[in-house]
Amino acid sequence: MKKLSFLKPIFNFIAIGLLITTLSRIFLFFLFKDRVVETPNFWYIFPIGLRMDLILLCYLSFLPAVLITFLPNKWLKFTNKFLLIYSFLFLFLILFVELASPDFVKQYDTRPNKIFLDYLIYPKEVVGMLLKSYLSSIIVTFLILAAVIYFAFKKGKKYFYTSLADYKFKLMVFPLVAFLLFFGARSSLTSKRPINASNAVFSTDQLTNTLGLNSFYTVAFAAYSIKNEGNTKMYGKMDEAEAIARVKKYMIAGPNDFTDADIPFLHVQQPDSANKKPYNLVIFLQESLGAEYVGILGGKPLTPEFDKLSKEGLLFTNLYCTGTRSVRGIEAVVTGFLPSPSESVVKLGNSQQGFFTLADALKQKGYDTSFIYGGMANFDNMASFFNGNGFQDIVDQEDFESDGNKYAFKGTWGYSDEDLVTKANSYFKAKGDKPFFSLMFSTSNHEPFEYPTGRIQPFDKKPATVNNAMKYADFSIGKFFEMAKKEAYFKNTIFIVIADHNTRTYGKNLVPINKFHIPALIMGPGVKKGSVYSNLASQIDIPPTLLGYLGIPFETPMVGRNLNKLDAKTQGRSIMQFNDINAFRVENQVVIMQPNLKPLQFEIKNDTTLIPVKLNEELAKDALAHVITAGNLYKENKYKLKGKVSK
Repeated sequence: MKKLSFLKPIFNFIAIGLLITTLSRIFLFFLFKDRVVETPNFWYIFPIGLRMDLILLCYLSFLPAVLITFLPNKWLKFTNKFLLIYSFLFLFLILFVELASPDFVKQYDTRPNKIFLDYLIYPKEVVGMLLKSYLSSIIVTFLILAAVIYFAFKKGKKYFYTSLADYKFKLMVFPLVAFLLFFGARSSLTSKRPINASNAVFSTDQLTNTLGLNSFYTVAFAAYSIKNEGNTKMYGKMDEAEAIARVKKYMIAGPNDFTDADIPFLHVQQPDSANKKPYNLVIFLQESLGAEYVGILGGKPLTPEFDKLSKEGLLFTNLYCTGTRSVRGIEAVVTGFLPSPSESVVKLGNSQQGFFTLADALKQKGYDTSFIYGGMANFDNMASFFNGNGFQDIVDQEDFESDGNKYAFKGTWGYSDEDLVTKANSYFKAKGDKPFFSLMFSTSNHEPFEYPTGRIQPFDKKPATVNNAMKYADFSIGKFFEMAKKEAYFKNTIFIVIADHNTRTYGKNLVPINKFHIPALIMGPGVKKGSVYSNLASQIDIPPTLLGYLGIPFETPMVGRNLNKLDAKTQGRSIMQFNDINAFRVENQVVIMQPNLKPLQFEIKNDTTLIPVKLNEELAKDALAHVITAGNLYKENKYKLKGKVSK
């Protein structure tokens, strides 16, 4: 062990860091014990917390490990000074945010996040507030930090100085040290995805889940997310009031329908027809099922089941998704939020709580709400977003593995679509008479295109192709409705099958509009069989259209339109975000905005032919207004229901 003494700074750094975060977690547990113990398996916060703490500390330990190993002994003085400053700085920051956590959690019901960073922008106001409201906490915090600083000066060298060691021996040991740190930072050797906040989600209580994290991580994640929030002014500037007015022009709601001046788009949406008992709602979101793969839409003959089902409901033939990623599709279908150059709100730090979703609205009406997915729900931060925004139950791969049932196939991305629909059908049957809303999300239409054998007649000779995967996904759609039609819940449920986006999005145009064309089919009571909606529509129009079918009024901030309420003269509209390029389309005219460039306008002859035309300045302003509005709604926490506090 003496030979390994040169690694003492790393061991001590990790040990002290774990001591800080663990003691803080224990303190927070007892502080909020009355609430936390109401959560089943609340003790998970401790093993989860240990895992998340090790991830953080192993990441932070990698640089010291490299310097200790590779800097020659003659640089020992420099190395030790660096180790002392580095270790003290990060341990000090970890301690500081943990000390700030109790009061922050009391105020915001979650660990420090982007709001914590926002406070730094207004130091005068914040310091005044803290001195008035949290003086005792400030005194305790400063006393503890002062003691830590004193300890660092007195004992820092003892704990964070490395010692002389044979250079060759250090090089021999480094691969093992690097492996252990890598393993600790990844927390897995098999997972394809880095661990994130979603891995701490195990309950429907947001506060309890966040206790499994540490506050340095949540603040760092919020800081990292800022770079993904994009600059919605990259296309130009516009007064907020003008932007709101221009967006409202495209809505159905009249001036008297808006209900809260502080939430500019909050309005009451009346049902298409009133029902004594509200209908259930099931959204079956299809991974990458572009229109080019759907036979009934003129695509490849890969969807016989979907094509057959189209005779039983309302088929959308001119619908366009808002983006090219699953989280963008989720954003549109579940929240109705406008697309922008920012990351999807599913991944942004300021929308992880109190952000409007269909689940949030339906939960307030007494619905059970759920997300059912054959893969891991932590992917793309879905579990964290859903858990904080109205989804009471998150069913994912781990639930498939623990329920004792035999499933058809588990691939790289999780359980197959066939297994998903089997699980979902059983789940819905168990709901009885309780109204429910559920988002089902498929996995099979994704590379490496895995699916169980013997289910389909392959379209391509090679089994693992996108065409065969699409055909298998269609098989699973058919299987779901075959099972559902035999159950009592079927007659009282509105269903929609809709794609999140297309497969690989590419094309010669600034925005490959043809690659944004997606299918959607609504079925259920009150939906005219064999009907077709052929006008231009956007993915953000789908959630308000679905609410219209449920038979009860809703208050919503969505700017999309209930397509069943549009008159024949209303122009169709779609909005598409392609990386940092935004396309705003009204009928056959599209305005394309690029960062820091004058907008361009094109006439669309077909989805692949765009002819340049003179820019309509008013249409360009409308396009800009929608992007500016998206940014303002997010940054100002104004996309929510009354009484909801965005975290």
